[in-house]
Amino acid sequence: MASASTAASVPKNIVVVGGGIQGTSVAYQLAKRTSPSTKIVLLESEKPASAASGKGGGFMARSWGNGSPTERLHHVAFDMYGQLAAEVGCTSYRKLPVLSVSPGYDGIKLAQKKKGLSSLMPSWLDGKVGRIGALGDGQDTAQITPKEFVNAMLEQQEQRIQVVKGTCVGVESDQGSQRGTRKVTAVQYQTSEDTHEPLLLPADCVVVSAGPWSCAAEDWFRGSGVQLPMEGVKSTSIVWKKPSHMETVDGTALFCGEDDRFGTHLEVYPRPDNTIYICGIGGSDYISKEDLKGGAFRSQCDAKEQRVEAAMASFQEMSSVYKQEGELDRSQACMRPCPPDAMPYMGPIPGYKGAFINAGHNCWGIAWAPACGLAMAELIVDGESSTIDLAPFDPCRFTPNLSRGSRGRKRQGQDVGEQW
Repeated sequence: MASASTAASVPKNIVVVGGGIQGTSVAYQLAKRTSPSTKIVLLESEKPASAASGKGGGFMARSWGNGSPTERLHHVAFDMYGQLAAEVGCTSYRKLPVLSVSPGYDGIKLAQKKKGLSSLMPSWLDGKVGRIGALGDGQDTAQITPKEFVNAMLEQQEQRIQVVKGTCVGVESDQGSQRGTRKVTAVQYQTSEDTHEPLLLPADCVVVSAGPWSCAAEDWFRGSGVQLPMEGVKSTSIVWKKPSHMETVDGTALFCGEDDRFGTHLEVYPRPDNTIYICGIGGSDYISKEDLKGGAFRSQCDAKEQRVEAAMASFQEMSSVYKQEGELDRSQACMRPCPPDAMPYMGPIPGYKGAFINAGHNCWGIAWAPACGLAMAELIVDGESSTIDLAPFDPCRFTPNLSRGSRGRKRQGQDVGEQW
């Protein structure tokens, strides 16, 4: 909850654009840090967790970002997940060990002879593999089913977070209190039934958190000049049903080496519901910023059947039980949002009061979601994040300097360039 000293500056009408795990985490943390007098709307084009948050693996690793600018995102989010899962009643969170597996033939026999490794071996890993090693014993690796987590957060805060279906098409603003700045007044959106003028959501704060489609915000904030280069990486994944004779599917994840026979590098995640989720199938497509701005694959994102077949064959080499009894539950595809430096955009939009972005989290968007939600809520309510140093994720880092004559421009509240 905001302190009395900051309450006067807390927004009264917040719109979060994007109902995936990132946008929902922002809305959830804002609901926890503001009073009921602040209205929070989650604007989602399809339905919550309809894109990558409904089709991603949900793997997280606390130490895998050590030494990088994203280290703190890994640590904070990993430490938050267990508590948050219990708080919202999400039962799919659990810690689990991770093995590295190379293509080959005799790896299982060798691994079973190694002390400390045999206990991590899942029973369904009973086919032909090469070298096996331990990547994690389950102390700093975990998983969650992201769609369940998104829905659980929304149910927990259903009195505070209103979900509105529609696609954001712009932001309205007025002249700000300082020359050269503007303040957000409303968010424009359209529904599938709309044929005329956009509808409006009152807003004195907007957070753009719409995954790869967030790059459209370049065109929403007139005069900011912000550049948000983005590429969407569209990839296929599959989900296996539990074999009928098995009571439970052992919970050990696999990171597999390149398998040139099938063009795969599988990531294998058994889930608490006894399905097995597999990505790393290869054959990804790279979607341009221009196409993303046009809404590419937002409503429909189909799997590549050729890659589905390759993934099935690759996995069935490793698992004879799935080769004999395996049945797919579904195949699917989604996109991950990738800025050029593989780091997210997190922070304010220059020249605007009440405009923020939280997008471009690459393959770690699910893993980092609690930390990103908390950091953005702190930034909006308190004026800065005390949990995460957001400097490396500056939304303006790819924005060239404005041409001479554009005076009085501000960047994160700091005067830059020639001033009046």
